[in-house]
Amino acid sequence: MLVAENIEPEILAIVESVIFKSVTADASLVKSGLVDSMAAVDIALAIEDKFSCAIPAPEIAEIMETVKSMTQYVAARA
Repeated sequence: MLVAENIEPEILAIVESVIFKSVTADASLVKSGLVDSMAAVDIALAIEDKFSCAIPAPEIAEIMETVKSMTQYVAARA
C-alpha cells in the first residue's frame, strides 16, 4: 500500500509538469481554471500510468479538485 505522504510530491510534480505552473497541494485546480478538460485527461493518464490506478471519467473533476484529493484517491486504490 502506498503512503499519501510519499505520493503527494509525485502527483504535485505531474500536475505542475502538465499545467506549467507551481501549485500547492490545497490549490483549487478545476474550479480556478488551472486544470481544463485537456489537462485533466493528461494528468489522469499520467497518474494511471505511474500508480496503476484508474480514474473514472465521470469522477475526474471531483478527484482532481486538489493535489490532496488526488493523493487521497490514489492512496486508497493503489
